[in-house]
Amino acid sequence: MQFGVFTVGDVTPDPTTGRVPTEGERIKAMVAIALKAEEVGLDVFATGEHHNPPFVPSSPTTMLGYIAARTEKLILSTATTLITTNDPVKIAEDYAMLQHLADGRVDLIMGRGNTGPVYPWFGKDIRDGIELAIENYHLLRRLWREDVVDWEGKHRTPLQSFTSTPRPLDGVPPFVWHGSIRSPEIAEQAAYYGDGFFANHIFWPKEHFMRLINLYRARFEHYGHGKAHQAPVGLGGQVFIRPKSQDAVNEFRPYFDNAPVYGHGPSLETFTEQTPLTVGSPQQVIDKTLTFREHFGDYQRQLFLVDHAGLPLKTVLEQLDQLGEIVPELRREFAAKRPADVPEAPTHQSLLAAKTAAENGAGTAVGTGAVETGKETVR
Repeated sequence: MQFGVFTVGDVTPDPTTGRVPTEGERIKAMVAIALKAEEVGLDVFATGEHHNPPFVPSSPTTMLGYIAARTEKLILSTATTLITTNDPVKIAEDYAMLQHLADGRVDLIMGRGNTGPVYPWFGKDIRDGIELAIENYHLLRRLWREDVVDWEGKHRTPLQSFTSTPRPLDGVPPFVWHGSIRSPEIAEQAAYYGDGFFANHIFWPKEHFMRLINLYRARFEHYGHGKAHQAPVGLGGQVFIRPKSQDAVNEFRPYFDNAPVYGHGPSLETFTEQTPLTVGSPQQVIDKTLTFREHFGDYQRQLFLVDHAGLPLKTVLEQLDQLGEIVPELRREFAAKRPADVPEAPTHQSLLAAKTAAENGAGTAVGTGAVETGKETVR
């Protein structure tokens, strides 16, 4: 079970002081959060991708490459890589380069994003969002898996005898999670390829995400990648932790009430009851996080959002200290209940081992429940 944090990189006024960090301060704060995540024993740091104020992470690979040079174990990921508006050729090149710099500590969460105007900014039409996600990802997979690619599609110019460089590290592309808040087509896409499915699981009640994840699991099995309960699932979540629950509520309330996304809406108490947001003591966070398994089955990755809504960096680093203390117990509890045939989250090492076994003529679990044979059926 992997535990980590993700950031959307918002530049938001601190409602208790009115102070707005500069873009430079926010960028460096995100780096500090990643370094702290490794220090306290977390597994993953993921950054969003946005191209509009008030967000700053427009170049995830630049930031993750810098973090790679300053960390040793941390898996570097994205909370969203915009598969719809980025050129698949550039994604293939950028993340293969990052793979080499980070010695394989790289994966991605593909998504369509939540900002409609980004489509025309990059010459695309939002009405083509699902089509772009499907076509672009199919091309990306080929670019990572075939040395020479001829391609003709609907949404970009053709490629003739094209080789993406550098090639993926050890011939193993980064593992891909497909992220979605509401789109069954994306769950289907993840299942078709035997990739991971990441449910944002932040803003809506659990029943909504249960439907998406159950669909993904059923289709994962349908396509022959393994049993439904073996499909690799990741979840988002939100926490604010203090030793005493009432202190956590009192401190977090002004940030919640004024948050750009959900502020001035449901009360903190209602939102906490109906979504995975947990504001309270360490034990309350442990107890609620453990209920996710009851709702979604055994899963492989849990990422927490801890740095949004104007929270000062000092407070965020304190939150990471708290997570560092409770994650060992969460690991033990999840591991104790995990069936033996449910795989761990894929890593570069597990994918490389599966590739090596396949090349030697024996299919093997990739760490996702899928059996790879070295060949891929494509549409």
